[in-house]
Amino acid sequence: MYTVDADFPVDSIPPGTNLLVTGPPMTGKYDLLIRLLAEGFRHGDGAVVVTTKEGPDRVHAHVTDRAGVDSVAELGVVDCTGREGGRSGDDRIRYVSSPADLTGIGMASSGLIETFADRGLGVRTGLHSLSQLLMYADVKTVFRFLHILTGRISSANGLGVCTLDSEAHDDQTDHTVRQLFDGVIETRNGDGDRSFRLRGLGDADGEWTSF
Repeated sequence: MYTVDADFPVDSIPPGTNLLVTGPPMTGKYDLLIRLLAEGFRHGDGAVVVTTKEGPDRVHAHVTDRAGVDSVAELGVVDCTGREGGRSGDDRIRYVSSPADLTGIGMASSGLIETFADRGLGVRTGLHSLSQLLMYADVKTVFRFLHILTGRISSANGLGVCTLDSEAHDDQTDHTVRQLFDGVIETRNGDGDRSFRLRGLGDADGEWTSF
């Protein structure tokens, strides 16, 4: 089981689970993804982050800051920003030319997941964000990519977390993407704070929780 922090509405998440974090812009989707990944370092898990926006150094800083440590060895990053640089020569970092290269993203992320899983580690994989992928490819193409990625996460008994901007897509796209996930975390802003709720997983009651 994958442990989560005390604010989460379930005590743990079963291996092989994929979660979608969806909400309007600036409602904390990326923060929740980082929280779910960083929690694993306290329990010996590895993590893979597929990033379309932040470079590897910033991802590493966000994860270590949340985990309360100076450095983490078991963190792999697939950088799809197109801004190759930073930690050259680090085999835990894989560079993909752009978010349009779904084949490259799939191969790089699968390789890192396999590396950690072969060492007997639990693997938490985060993708930020699906909305960026949908700017470069149609929903059917992204669906096929996601079907393969979530399947690999499940077969590795991992935990997958992907973010989606709910205001960037029509209802049909949102519905299509949701089909591939075991549970959905919805985020919102209101009354001066951010909140989230979990649906479709375990005994989560769908109540909004501030964070």
